[in-house]
Amino acid sequence: MRAIDILAKKRDGGVLSREEIGWFIEGYTRGEIPDYQASAFLMAVFLRGMSKQEIVDLTLAMAHSGDVLDLSDISDYAVDKHSSGGVGDKTSLVVLPLVAACGVPVAKMSGRGLGFSGGTIDKLESIAGYNVNLSGEEFRRIAKENGLVLAGQSASLAPADAKLYALRDVTATVPSLPLIASSIMSKKIAAGANGIVLDVKYGCGAFMATADDARALARIMVDIGVGAGRDVIACISNMNQPLGRAVGNALEVREAIATMQGDKTAADLREHCLEIARFMLKLYGRGSRWGDERETRAYLESQLDGGAALGKFRQMVQAQGGDVGMVDHPERMPQARIVESFTATQGGYVSTIAADDMAWAAFELGAGREKKGDPIDLAVGVEVLVKVGDNVAAGQPVVKIHANDERKVEACKARLSDAFAYSQAKVDPLPLFEDVISSV
Repeated sequence: MRAIDILAKKRDGGVLSREEIGWFIEGYTRGEIPDYQASAFLMAVFLRGMSKQEIVDLTLAMAHSGDVLDLSDISDYAVDKHSSGGVGDKTSLVVLPLVAACGVPVAKMSGRGLGFSGGTIDKLESIAGYNVNLSGEEFRRIAKENGLVLAGQSASLAPADAKLYALRDVTATVPSLPLIASSIMSKKIAAGANGIVLDVKYGCGAFMATADDARALARIMVDIGVGAGRDVIACISNMNQPLGRAVGNALEVREAIATMQGDKTAADLREHCLEIARFMLKLYGRGSRWGDERETRAYLESQLDGGAALGKFRQMVQAQGGDVGMVDHPERMPQARIVESFTATQGGYVSTIAADDMAWAAFELGAGREKKGDPIDLAVGVEVLVKVGDNVAAGQPVVKIHANDERKVEACKARLSDAFAYSQAKVDPLPLFEDVISSV
């Protein structure tokens, strides 16, 4: 085979065979195919698209470009979850311990944040000593002993995806459904998942702008799962306002811990976590034990409110070298020097809390990074005290700002001013979920 022939075939709208895709991905991973030809491949896919079978073949080629975890000695059926990114999305911190508390082992690798998207790994590093860089042996040992491990993604997992993603970022080929879907699913398959719950977000705080866009991406990923012999449930969720109240690393960990203590202040976060956890149990039970929705929901609530999920979270932190004193006393986590209120400019019903502006407000304080390797301030961020549909008075605090630099507070407030809109007419609350697409 020759790379130029494969490029010409896709350029002209042809359908690539499994062998052609596999040969190209393997060659690029090994460094035998240069970046400029891989860039041409990405642009051809961006412009011409891919058939359902091509997307499956691309996903599997990327998944098998490095190590593929075998978790069969930990669980006969491994379940995993993935969120397409969001503002204030700390669901993994609650969902994984909650599912593990129900007796279902969870071994998950997560990533760091970039831009305004918060990374689970960054959040966990708010807990002093928490080791996110586990060896493969440590990862498996902790998963076997405790039924729960949450660490950073191994560099040997789907290395083709890492290389291609870096190219997509600089070749204007990021917004391609086949490339997005294969990127996400290759990592889940390589991580050993049999059943995958996808939280596909849409709105101003998500990559997909509309529910229809998110639905299209979800359908492709479910199709990939079916083609790869996996079970997949994709939830379409709204990201037009932050999830929960906290946006910022240590703030989000504290909110997750409060939720696992039975606190219902962040009611939307609690509900979101219960639903994602229910779908994970549904996949694990494969229609048997966890088949009854009401019974499953009641059991999850008992494990959340009774402290079992928090106990699992504490066990995970301890096993990975973290300071459990920060779990028992979350106020010991990094805290900002400056706490100020941002108030409503007028009275009425909150009609908009733009999630992207809210995320950039936290970013202005130092909560995010522009490029990989940039330092972040774990203590800073914002707490959103209201939701769309709430009735507020002029001058009422709607956001609490947590900052370490007075000079950054004004830039944060400018972003917050853009985030809010008000209406004199009653406004309905935003829905949490729009749709569910399932292969089971």
